[in-house]
Amino acid sequence: MKRDSFLTYLEKNLVLFDGAMGTYIYQKGIFIDKCYDALNLSNPDLIQKIHEEYLHAGAHVIETNTFGANPYQLRKHNLQNELHQINRRGAEIARSAAGDGFVAGSMGPLGQNLHPWGEITAAEARKAFREQAAALLQGNIDLFILETFQNLNELEEAVRAVRETAHLPLIAQLSLQEDGRTIFGNSLEEIAEHLNVLDVDVIGLNCVLGPKQLLDELEKLIHYTAKPVSIMPNAGLPQRVDGRMFYMSTPDYFGVYAKRFIDAGARIIGGCCGTSPEHIRKMAEVIAQKQTRLHRQDKISLPPSGPMNLPDPVPIEKKSKLAAKIHKNGYVALVEMVSPKGTDITRQIEGAEKCKAFGIDAINIPDGPRASARMNGLALAVKLQETVGIETVLHYTCRDRNLLGIQSDLLGASLLGIKNILAITGDPPKMGDYPDATAVFDIDSIGLARFISNLNHGLDIGHNPIGSPTGFLLGVGVDPSSINIALELDRFRQKIDAGAEFAITQPVFDINTLERFLDKASRSAFPVIAGIWPLISMRNAEFMKNEVPGVHIPDDILKRISQYGSKEDQLKAGIEIAREMAVQVKSFTQGIQISAPFGRVQIALDVAETVI
Repeated sequence: MKRDSFLTYLEKNLVLFDGAMGTYIYQKGIFIDKCYDALNLSNPDLIQKIHEEYLHAGAHVIETNTFGANPYQLRKHNLQNELHQINRRGAEIARSAAGDGFVAGSMGPLGQNLHPWGEITAAEARKAFREQAAALLQGNIDLFILETFQNLNELEEAVRAVRETAHLPLIAQLSLQEDGRTIFGNSLEEIAEHLNVLDVDVIGLNCVLGPKQLLDELEKLIHYTAKPVSIMPNAGLPQRVDGRMFYMSTPDYFGVYAKRFIDAGARIIGGCCGTSPEHIRKMAEVIAQKQTRLHRQDKISLPPSGPMNLPDPVPIEKKSKLAAKIHKNGYVALVEMVSPKGTDITRQIEGAEKCKAFGIDAINIPDGPRASARMNGLALAVKLQETVGIETVLHYTCRDRNLLGIQSDLLGASLLGIKNILAITGDPPKMGDYPDATAVFDIDSIGLARFISNLNHGLDIGHNPIGSPTGFLLGVGVDPSSINIALELDRFRQKIDAGAEFAITQPVFDINTLERFLDKASRSAFPVIAGIWPLISMRNAEFMKNEVPGVHIPDDILKRISQYGSKEDQLKAGIEIAREMAVQVKSFTQGIQISAPFGRVQIALDVAETVI
């Protein structure tokens, strides 16, 4: 990451901060009677290693180990005379670890009350914060973060002190009690009103509360401010076990709530007390999935109105056999087949031949699912169509190509006889085999749908005529189990408006959820093909539930499979569940797409026989 302006980066990206410093130091065996800030001088290697762990987990921003490095907190350890050195060294250690990443200078409360509740005057508080800010600035930080404040007056003095010292980006965060107020009784609305007029760039909440309670508060805060909002919860409430304090919220739980924070409107997320690099890693995975949603979708527009002497688009019923069947309201059956990681497609050819003989309408070919490095899907699609004579539905993602590459690929696919395209955004590289690989994402699936619609109208990316239009049957993906149904419905409608002609859902394990989603979509006449995934074992079910984005498996299904001890019986139960799903969705969808887990096409056909 280039050391671009943090605020410029924030405008275009979701941002992930690191997790706990103090409680993580405690986990490393440093007892709480020590001054953790002074470890910047006495044990800098430990602090640098913690920073590196968080960066390796996926954090975009690391905070300096200086939360309590102000005159009043350091005086408790008789270290007030080392304030400048502790802060500057803390910033230098973080900078050394972060490289071109972002470093936030961390500043917490003074640890003593201000007048009229205490003896510290406003002027004294401001002087103390100013001294700390100046030392951090000398260590080459990128931004300041004021965190875990409870007293609005104290926070205001800290803001003024920072602004008198530097004009770097500034995040101001307060902590709430379980009643949704600060310890001094300030409501969330009062907090927002106060911070909205202060010279801060981001406002947020951190510490004290766990993910669920802070999500509740975030959903209120987002309506009280136009500024970007940050959210950094504790890992739940601490529990004492054998004399040590433990926070009980798991990394997986944080992953679930990271999605909810982002869907609720947070632009910055991270962790506070009790969180670890594993918590941040789970949050990083979520950000990788969500990041593409921030990319603009208006780079590609539909063909302009007015005469351009363009050829008529290909009617849908003439685009492909699959298109003709969908147009006639026929019930279609697809089987999903993944490209190999090498060049041998013998297994795929044999599977496609079985599917054709069985009566499957088309083979659905993902494009590097979960960002895996596999044979190009276009190559496999062409080979299957030429060798077996069965149609394919080619997934095409925005991850790996810029706009020019996308246009070149699609024109080539049309020439090679590919008729059915599923436009999807694509899984980010961070999820796959090579997490350091770069991604493009010039557009997302909505923009890609518009792009393909342009080609189907005889226009290229610049609205220049291309001669004969392409004749792609344009499909899109949809996630009826999305955490944010309103957002998913809005995106679904945008995809249809962009020119989509059918949709394939993520694997469905809850029929009621799918029915409710389609009812809310109010697109009863739009062809939707339900994704069906036969679970082959309990381990496979757990993996799908916890590690595959967009998949929700109800607990009763897990319970149903778990009652069987052998893998053979678990497979039979998984197939039976998939067959039941296929039968149930037939009454309100226009087809099924059955996955062939681990390339086992016969499993998919065993499911398909119930409906075709």
